Amino acid sequence: MTTVTILLWVLAVALMLVGLAGLFFPVIPGAVLVFAGLVVAAWVDNFAYVGWGTLAVLGILALLTYPADLMASAFGAKRYGASPRAITGAVMGAVIGIFFGLPGVLLGPFFGAAIGEFSTQRHLGKAGRAGFGATVGIVLGTAAKLAIAFTMLGIFAIARFAGGN
Repeated sequence: MTTVTILLWVLAVALMLVGLAGLFFPVIPGAVLVFAGLVVAAWVDNFAYVGWGTLAVLGILALLTYPADLMASAFGAKRYGASPRAITGAVMGAVIGIFFGLPGVLLGPFFGAAIGEFSTQRHLGKAGRAGFGATVGIVLGTAAKLAIAFTMLGIFAIARFAGGN
């Protein structure tokens, strides 16, 4: 194994790990980075084991994480009666929460949605319910993105270690 090959494998693994972390943090394009890491890994092997057909399927799966995330978030918010302002607040809370680590990522959407809903209806119970719904939606969206990302990794591993395209 040459130095370049080792560096490319390190790059591929780093992209995948940062991509997996990005599935939890909205500012990092997680699925895209996982996909990029898989492309680099296939390239290291000169596409001998994982070909363009498999990479196309992986690319489609990576793109599917975006609508899956949006649908799950919308489901959670609508299920608990959140207004459009609460949904906007949840997104803003998620972005601001990133700067406060894991507690911020978990609590930011809740407080953002609750504040957004409270500014609309001035009812604390409904605001709390909207915050809870937004948080449920974000958790569901993250779970969906993780499921898709691990499916991508599984498909790649099967193609790579089964020795076929």
